[in-house]
This record gives sequence, C-alpha cells and structure tokens, in this order.
Amino acid sequence: MMRVMCATYGCTDAHEAFYSGLIGRLACGDRRLPSSRSFRRPTRPTAKGSRTMKTMRTVLKGAWVATAMAAAVVTAAGTASAANTDVVTAAASGAGSRAFALTIDDGPSPTWTNQVLDLLKDREVKATFCVIGDHARQYPDLIRRIVDEGHSLCNHSMHHVNPTTQSPDQQRSDIQEASDAIRAAAPGASIDFYRAPEGGWTDDAKQYAASQGMQPIGWSVDTEDWRRPGADAIFENYKRAFQGGGVILMHDGSQENDRSQSVEAMGRILEDLSNNGYYDDRPAVLG
Repeated sequence: MMRVMCATYGCTDAHEAFYSGLIGRLACGDRRLPSSRSFRRPTRPTAKGSRTMKTMRTVLKGAWVATAMAAAVVTAAGTASAANTDVVTAAASGAGSRAFALTIDDGPSPTWTNQVLDLLKDREVKATFCVIGDHARQYPDLIRRIVDEGHSLCNHSMHHVNPTTQSPDQQRSDIQEASDAIRAAAPGASIDFYRAPEGGWTDDAKQYAASQGMQPIGWSVDTEDWRRPGADAIFENYKRAFQGGGVILMHDGSQENDRSQSVEAMGRILEDLSNNGYYDDRPAVLG
C-alpha cells in the first residue's frame, strides 16, 4: 500500500513516516486521521498557494485515500474467515438469555417440511433448516420456501454420510456439493451453518466448513425424535434436556420416514417455550 500511495502522491521521508504510522494505527483499530502537525513546519511563513502548502494539501488528500484503503484492508482481514471452527451449541443471544434456536435436520421433504413450515408460520417462529444436498436437488421449491419465509439454511452434507468414515477429500466434496445444490435451488441464498451428519465431527470437516463461511453447529437439546418414540416421549426428552436456552435438534426428513410424531411434538414444544417466555433465535456465529 505504501508504494501505491507514494507513487500517486509523492513521498518525502516525512510523508512515508506519516503514511506508515497512519496505516499501522488503522490496523490496530484506531480510525482517527493524524493531523498536519505530524509534519515538520516550514522554517518561515509561506504564502498561500506556495509549494509547501500545495504539498501539504496533496499529502492530506493522500492521507484520506490511505484511510479508505487501509480501512478496507482492515475490514477485509476481519471478515475473511466468517466462521469459527468451534462447534456451537448456543443461541446467538448468548448464555443467560431466554433464547432458543430450533434446528430441523434431514429435509427437505414435501410432506413433512411443508407441515413444519406451516406450523412455524402459525407460531411466528424462525428456525434453521439443516438440509441434505440430495434432497435440496430433488425438492428445490422447498428450499426456496424456507428462504422466502425467513428461515436460516444449514449445510447437512450432500449424502448424509458420517464424516468420520470419509477421507478429507470426500468430506470436502460432500460439503461443497451440498452448498452447490442448495444455491442452485435458491440462488443467492446465504448458508450460514454446517452440521456434520450424525454429529460425526472431524477437524477437516470443521475447517472446510469454516473456510466457506459456515459456522459448525451442534445441539444442546436432543429430542431424539428421529427414533420415533411417540410425540409424548419426544416432548419429555425436550423437557429433560432443556436447561433454559440453547440449540434444539429435531427432524423433518426424509420423505421415506414418518415425521408426524416430530410435527406433533414440535407444536407442543413451541407452545411450552412461548408460555415460559422464551423466544426464537439463530445459532450463534463465533467471530
């Protein structure tokens, strides 16, 4: 950046020190522009329009350009990795809040995802859908409905294979293919989260997801609805595990599996949360 500034505006040793100090301060988070007192004053009064005044105006102009350029560099550095590799099990509002994040895995499926979306719309609750790429490709209209109704998207792999059984290349491919399928269904949609199938976390999966801007998310409340133990048992699993917030795990897919118990229990869970003063949120994204 120093070479660009000096080539554009000209540099004496003092100018170079000025620019270097400015960029260093910006990199440390100080957005104040140094004043002209950073330069040595002329030894005698100089008429307006003199070479020294012109030089000063040019340098200050360059400083404002440097401010914008350096701020852009600092901002880009701060957002280059939009996600952290730690597996999140908390809502975005943080510990101590009355927030919960409802996450719904393995869809979409025409029968169950539509019923879940109808329920969420009726209760005015937003959820995070952890979708499988194969299903996103098969039912793109449901991905669009999820997005259109204000819910969040989570990559749940392309084929729902436990990453611990895959090579690093297979893990990366499974994640990338799923993102591609989701974005093909809903161009421009944001995929903010990644959840490993069966909770099979590996460093490779976490690191690749994070490199793609997806926060790895787990859960703190497992309703075990995937076992289909009955709506009463699913609700009791939630009551037993819920400790005043966190990330709740439920399922809406696949089409071959009966998720009627999940839909019934979800309605009761949402009613219980509302009656106890809890509000819906997204999973946390770590900086």
